[in-house]
Amino acid sequence: MNNSNRDILILSKSFHWSEDTMALEVASLHKIFYEMESTLNFCIANEVIDVNRYKIISKPLLVQQAIKERGNKPFIFICCKN
Repeated sequence: MNNSNRDILILSKSFHWSEDTMALEVASLHKIFYEMESTLNFCIANEVIDVNRYKIISKPLLVQQAIKERGNKPFIFICCKN
């Protein structure tokens, strides 16, 4: 698991958290974020719109290939499905 440094704001109704409880909560959040920020999940949530070839690529593996192969070519857009 990648333990990259990130700023996390944790809001809680309980005022008295021990250091161990806080460390456990932050570790749990890092684990959740690591899984949610994976490349596969990114490719599931996005699609590639290729204006040059008049195509919309939605399949996750093809989206991943399109992002790797095409790089920063003009008129190829990554669009969120939401």
